[in-house]
Amino acid sequence: MLLDVERHDCPCCGGALHAIGELRTEQLDIVPAQLRVRVTRRPRYACRACEGAVVVAPAPERPIDGGMATEALIARVVVGKFCDSAQAQMLARQGVALDRSTLRSDVYVRRVGRACWWLTPLYDLLVGTALSAAKLFADDTTLPVLNPGRGRTKTGRLWCYAVDDRPWCGPSHPVAAYVYTEDRKGLRPAGRLAAFRGVLQVDGYPGFKRLAGDRADASVGLAFCWAHMRRYFYEFHVSTQSPLAAEVLAQIQALYAIEGQIRGHPAKHRQQARQERSRPVVEALHTWLQAHLGRVSATSDLAKAIRYALRHWSGLTVFLDDGRVEMDSNVVERAIRPVALNRKNALNRPGFVGNCNQVAVSSR
Repeated sequence: MLLDVERHDCPCCGGALHAIGELRTEQLDIVPAQLRVRVTRRPRYACRACEGAVVVAPAPERPIDGGMATEALIARVVVGKFCDSAQAQMLARQGVALDRSTLRSDVYVRRVGRACWWLTPLYDLLVGTALSAAKLFADDTTLPVLNPGRGRTKTGRLWCYAVDDRPWCGPSHPVAAYVYTEDRKGLRPAGRLAAFRGVLQVDGYPGFKRLAGDRADASVGLAFCWAHMRRYFYEFHVSTQSPLAAEVLAQIQALYAIEGQIRGHPAKHRQQARQERSRPVVEALHTWLQAHLGRVSATSDLAKAIRYALRHWSGLTVFLDDGRVEMDSNVVERAIRPVALNRKNALNRPGFVGNCNQVAVSSR
């Protein structure tokens, strides 16, 4: 947008003004998406001599046989379902009235299912890319799934496998891949990660521990999450104002302060800084936890927090010796958090939910 003065003569002497530059400012704007009807016209031709001969161009192939949705609308439906959580309201603002029952209808389900079918090659590529990394984050969350004929939902699981090498200047692009399973049995991640070799950064889920323990060649190493460990001490401190829990939180905060200063540096630099600055803090904290375990009530939440930390200590300290490893698994936590907003959109037939949540997306 150009805003110019009305007169190009000097306000002092009346002489002609000449341009010497411009002042430029920027604002962030948006052009709303527009819904439209795409009409395909196919002229029909006939021969006056041969009344039975009618010629018309073949109809273009549709993404859904007999369906009215174009590829762009199907993409919009999928993004709205899994990312925006408010399809009906968004379409209503643009003058399209769709009832929620319509959005849950078989037609709607077929649109999403067809999109998943088209995206399967991309899904396979992105999941393969994620699982081929040498360092992988993994986590899961619940997903409600309708049980046909029973009028209630059952609980499925949505697993996320994420890669993010940016904190240590690694070569891989960030990616997060999502996989649906019917339950949380240990064989689910074990099957998906059968070919994985490297460092797996996770929470304390036993299935991941068994996965690493079953590898005779020690091809999978577990790095545990300080954020999960910290949570137990934080919750105890909030409820009791315990000075002991406050001491642990202060030491963990000191470690995160160091991490904030070395994030974005090469892995070698991070490892050296952790050896010099973080290791003394970690070793002192380990000694403190061991000393205080016997001084607090064995049935208290503080004792449970200490036991959790000591039980996972070997995995919690992996980051000290490997500059590629983060202190926590917050990368995958952030990637899986939007699922909580979209749980209501997953209330469809089990097969549909399973197929549609096997879509991998690349993080920006």
